Amino acid sequence: MQLIKKILLLILVVSCVTGCTKVDYTKIDEPAYLRVFNNFNYGFSLGDKDKKVPFLCMIINPTFDAEGKPNGGQIVGDFLDVRDYYAPPYPSHVGSSTSVNNPEYPGKENVLVGPIVNGYDLSSWAQIPSGTHRFVFFYRPKNSVPYFKLDRNLIGDVMKDTTLTLTHHEVYTMHLLQKDYLTKENGVLLRQETFLKQPLSDSLAYVNFYNYSASGFQESSDDIKPEVFKMGQFQYGIKDKMDIFLTIYSDQVSALTDGGRYRFNAIPGYKGKYFASVERNISSAAVASYHSYPVFPNPAENGNVTQSWQMWDFLSPGMNPANKPYHVMDTKTDGNWASLACLNLGLEKPSPHNGAVLPNMLVNIHSGVHNPRTFATVNTIEVINGGVYLTTIQRKYPAPVY
Repeated sequence: MQLIKKILLLILVVSCVTGCTKVDYTKIDEPAYLRVFNNFNYGFSLGDKDKKVPFLCMIINPTFDAEGKPNGGQIVGDFLDVRDYYAPPYPSHVGSSTSVNNPEYPGKENVLVGPIVNGYDLSSWAQIPSGTHRFVFFYRPKNSVPYFKLDRNLIGDVMKDTTLTLTHHEVYTMHLLQKDYLTKENGVLLRQETFLKQPLSDSLAYVNFYNYSASGFQESSDDIKPEVFKMGQFQYGIKDKMDIFLTIYSDQVSALTDGGRYRFNAIPGYKGKYFASVERNISSAAVASYHSYPVFPNPAENGNVTQSWQMWDFLSPGMNPANKPYHVMDTKTDGNWASLACLNLGLEKPSPHNGAVLPNMLVNIHSGVHNPRTFATVNTIEVINGGVYLTTIQRKYPAPVY
């Protein structure tokens, strides 16, 4: 413990010398917990040479020099890049790459993170002092030079300046968003999470849905939309209101049939079942309702581990998986249908359809005497312009017994 404190103090001293932070991360009284995602996934084309790269530096409560240039702040999150499509239930970015680019905050930042609260692992959220703070996000060039060491003419280009209040011991997810696809208006949503306050069952997996797409994205011509995502039908956007259907398949895809097609085995009672609805909303930070499905939907399994996986179909009202006028390999559907498979699909295997593929929502891990054992999670799916994102939150589980 003493060694950890010394390391943190050394980081603090170095950070203060470089102008990065003045927070004593060895202790924060009455903290709030904060996670920040950069959702500016609009991509670039040859005609976009003057468009600003969505690569940011976040400064909380910045200080300024006599010329009005930022020269420090209470908390700094530099090199904030566009988010990854999958945010796993643990801080996977720390020590996992040599790049300074950070796909979220805290992400790679070496700061105090949240503890386990009510059984939920908050280690992907940073502790910050509660209270009212000024958040300023600055554009920065995409290089490895720390923000305050950049050339003076590259410092001070504000993307968003806002003041927000964070209550102690509350959990917040902040989204930086493009609000209007045509005018390029930017915005910030601060969502106060509720999952750790709800009586959620260990035998059920939970998921809620958001469509944070910019106004005008889906209606715009496909020719002006970025084609840099591997998101299938989501690439071109979905309609403002969509019904969501769940199909649970009995096992992870592990083999192909003779015709090069996948063999799917839907679990009875979970084939194309209506699950929830989602409506595009970028003005409200309200938490969407959680919906659930059983961790062990297959009665043939022993209740310790399942190989089942989830297929989510987003369809315009009036359509369902049985009557949709689209083929599984269609990409352009006029925003009326998009599909997301949540399964652990090896890169050596082709995609089972022309939709998006993200990891399984269930966690299989060595716990107790079982290796593996399946655990429920709490999940959030967010559709943002041409991308679909999955955030998974893990519950505490018993340590493995060897």
